[in-house]
Amino acid sequence: MSQVWVAGEVLIDLIPNGADRTPIIGGGPANTAKALAKLGIDTQFIDGISSDQYGQMAKTELKTSGVKLDYVKYSDKPTCLAIVSLNESGSATYEFVIENTATFDFTATWLPGPKTEQPSLLHIGTLATVLEPGASALFEWTQSVAKVAPIVFDPNIRPAVISDRMQYVTQVERWVAISSAVKVSDEDIKWLYPSIGVEQIINDWLTKGPSLIVVTHGDKGLTGYRKNERVSVDAVKVQVADTVGAGDTVGAILVEAMEEDGLEDLTGARLEVMLKRAAKAAAITVSRVGANPPTSEELE
Repeated sequence: MSQVWVAGEVLIDLIPNGADRTPIIGGGPANTAKALAKLGIDTQFIDGISSDQYGQMAKTELKTSGVKLDYVKYSDKPTCLAIVSLNESGSATYEFVIENTATFDFTATWLPGPKTEQPSLLHIGTLATVLEPGASALFEWTQSVAKVAPIVFDPNIRPAVISDRMQYVTQVERWVAISSAVKVSDEDIKWLYPSIGVEQIINDWLTKGPSLIVVTHGDKGLTGYRKNERVSVDAVKVQVADTVGAGDTVGAILVEAMEEDGLEDLTGARLEVMLKRAAKAAAITVSRVGANPPTSEELE
C-alpha cells in the first residue's frame, strides 16, 4: 500500500482564550499530516517529539487522527511553542520558542531511508525547511527522497522567526527547485518578493522545478498554475473562527489528488475539481478553532 510521508514540525499553538491561552497541537506539517489521515490516506509523520507534557499531547492527537509515527525521534528535549495572537478578522500571527527543542532536532542519523521504505510522496515545509542546522539535513535527505517519490513543498513563511528576507528567499528557492509541486499563499510570496508581482514569481518558479503551483488567496479563493495554464476558484464563504491550519488543509487536498490521479493529470477540469475540494475543506477548517481539518465524509 502506498504511504505518504510528511516531514516537519509538530508544536504547540498557545491560542488566546479570554485572559488565558489554550494549548492546541499545531505546526504546518503536523496539521497537514492530520488532514491527510482524516482523508483516509496512509500517512507517516516525521519529526522529533518530546517526552514532556506537550509532546505527549502531540503524540496522542496525531495518533487519534490516524497519523502513523513509526519514524518519529523521541527525546527529552522540550516541545517548541508558538504563541498565537489573533486580529479582529481571525488571522493569526506567531511568536515562537524554538531553541534546543525536540521539534527541530533533525539529523541524517535517524531520518528514514527512502530507497528501502519507498514512500509514494513526501510533503515538507514550514520552519523545519529554513531553521538550521536541521534544514540542511532535511534538504539533503529530501534530495534522496526525490529520486523515488514526488516532493510537495509548502514554505509557510514565518517572518517572526526569520526576519532576514534575503536569507528566507535563498532557503525557499532551493526547496522550490527540488519540488514537484508547491502550495503557497499569496501573502507569503508578497513578503518574500515585495517589489515583484505574484504571477511573475509563479512563472519563474515553474521554470525551476515544480510542474504545479497552488496559490491560496485567503477569502479570495485559490489558483492552480502550470506552464501555460491558470485555473482559479472562489473561496467558500463561512463564519471564520480563525485561519489556523487552512493552508495546511489545502496542501493535504493537493496531496490527495496527486495520490489519486498523479501529478501530470492534475490539469484542466481535474485541477478545477481539486481546487474546489480544497476551497471547501479550507472553509470547514476556518469555521473551527485551531487546526481541525475535515474528514473525507464531511467533504462528500
